[in-house]
Amino acid sequence: MSKTYDSLHMGRSSIDLYSNDIGEPFVEIDSFAAYVGGSPTNISVGGKRLGLNTALLTAVGADPVGDFILHFLNKEGVETRFIPRKPEHRSSAAVLGIEPPDKFPLVFYRENCADINLNIDDALAAPVGDCRVFQFAGTNLSREPSRSATMFAAEQARLAGATVVFDVDFRPDQWHDVRAFGVVARSVLRLVDVVIGTEDEINAAMLSDASQMEVTHSQVSDTKVAGDTRGAIEFMLGMGPEAVVEKIGPEGARIHLRDGDIIEAPGFPVEVTNILGAGDAFGGGFIYGLVKGWGWYRAARLGNACGAIVVTEHGCANFMPTMAEVETFVAPYGGLD
Repeated sequence: MSKTYDSLHMGRSSIDLYSNDIGEPFVEIDSFAAYVGGSPTNISVGGKRLGLNTALLTAVGADPVGDFILHFLNKEGVETRFIPRKPEHRSSAAVLGIEPPDKFPLVFYRENCADINLNIDDALAAPVGDCRVFQFAGTNLSREPSRSATMFAAEQARLAGATVVFDVDFRPDQWHDVRAFGVVARSVLRLVDVVIGTEDEINAAMLSDASQMEVTHSQVSDTKVAGDTRGAIEFMLGMGPEAVVEKIGPEGARIHLRDGDIIEAPGFPVEVTNILGAGDAFGGGFIYGLVKGWGWYRAARLGNACGAIVVTEHGCANFMPTMAEVETFVAPYGGLD
């Protein structure tokens, strides 16, 4: 399939301020480091560093934060010419505390943000029909006009022969009602070839009863969703996707296929500095494998390696590994196979 872009990524972008005071409570933070973030943005950078020709469909304001985001992406070589600037809206931001191994308080600043105002005209101006993989994030679906624009883009990409990847990216504080996430997530599954998510995210996509959820918005690791994960995955697969990729932290990933097969791809042991961005690093590696025609196992192993490398670092997009760095990292473990 001859396409200009290996992958097109649609969704949020931001300036991410990460605490420099690792291990300190949020109220004791003295300074932050500034990086570029946002799930699809991170994945586009991860894929580019591995060697893919990636493009990004997000939106930024006509503000210095937008300049910061675009400057970084242009230096990385991610295609940015499809990113509209929306003067009536602001570029997004996120602030993170780092208290390993399991406390990472996160605050989003997304009121009136530019990327959630992506519309169908923005999608029409992007190469949704000229990419091999189209990837979008669940947060895109939390508000209009981004919701319908994302669904339109996924529909058009699939009609053009692209593999459509849905990164669940469940952020409960971005939804007016946590049950609404499940309703909307289920509605897009007919347009999706591959779903990527954690156990909690997969259960959230099937969520209909708010009593199943315990949420503390300030803690990334405290969003817990009860449910029958295996049953949720089977339900997802019955709605259209070919595969559901379940990220299982340090254990790696588990790929559930429509024919009932389950492929276990083990992870790589590392000491964690910051878990935020591990899933995005996984996504960059996994999508690289999809584009290159690798099997599910090897694609997931590359994703696992990228995630393992990034959790040892301070930030996310700025620390995505190159293929040479991955090869060096996996060599002591016998490589990716």
